[in-house]
Amino acid sequence: MAEHDKWDIKKLIILRTLRERGTVTATAEALLLTPSAVSQQLTNLAKQLGVPLLEAQGRRVRLTGAAHLVLRHAEVVFEQLERADAELVAYAHGEVGEVRVGAFSTAVPALVVPVVRALRVARPGVRVQVREAEAGEAYELLRAGEVDLALSLAARAVPDSGDGRFTRVPLLADPLDVALPVAHALAGAAEVRLADLAGEAWIFGGSGPWSDITRGACEAAGFVPRQGHSAAGWTAILAMVGAGMGVALVPRMALAVAGRGDGVVMRALDADRPRRHVVAAVRRGGEGAPAVASVLDALRAEARALTARRPG
Repeated sequence: MAEHDKWDIKKLIILRTLRERGTVTATAEALLLTPSAVSQQLTNLAKQLGVPLLEAQGRRVRLTGAAHLVLRHAEVVFEQLERADAELVAYAHGEVGEVRVGAFSTAVPALVVPVVRALRVARPGVRVQVREAEAGEAYELLRAGEVDLALSLAARAVPDSGDGRFTRVPLLADPLDVALPVAHALAGAAEVRLADLAGEAWIFGGSGPWSDITRGACEAAGFVPRQGHSAAGWTAILAMVGAGMGVALVPRMALAVAGRGDGVVMRALDADRPRRHVVAAVRRGGEGAPAVASVLDALRAEARALTARRPG
């Protein structure tokens, strides 16, 4: 065997997927293989590399230190292959290509649709395929190769860069206003602060980026929000607020899409001014593909225009 033949990319992908999924069965499901095929491929890789890659842990297996060392170097290879793919696209197609975009619901009409319209004129050879997905799914879709670019949410202006497999691009800071029932005691107050609402029942999703953002904004104001009801859709959230069931933080981007609804008063939180941050992400190395770069540039331009069109 030649010195470099032992570095089998397909088997390295299986090993990386096992690290991410945790079990041989989950790895097999993710890669459309059988569990026995996964085990056989990893056994062969261990023989090729001459080091043990897995060790028993009860009825499961875990990666050895050697496996983690192998993957640390393999990630560099995967990144370089992404760059190679990007350069091949540039060489073969120039700015012609398809970009699969995953975006959370309110980002589709507010950002992605205007970008698609703009690219039809500026880059007619670039086709954008849109997939609506929860913000929390963004990186999973990227990791699985199901989208080329994903829009997600973050609580901070500078996204966490702990996972080196992705390049993150901050797009805009979306102000959060508070939705109150029209009969609420603070609906007509001269000023509303988050801290004034510490004792209220709050309406937000049970998990994911939006839950983290709501909790983070309230905790920054000095309290932990008491979740009265759980909902993910803005129409449902605003309907519950209008019925007097609680209060909610609502991004202005979402309000522009969903509408305020009956029985709801929106109040700006000028003193606290919480925001959620909209972030674009691509697999590291893939940002060099001309079509992906065109979509990123168009998203930046639309985000700037959206910010300029509204106050706050």
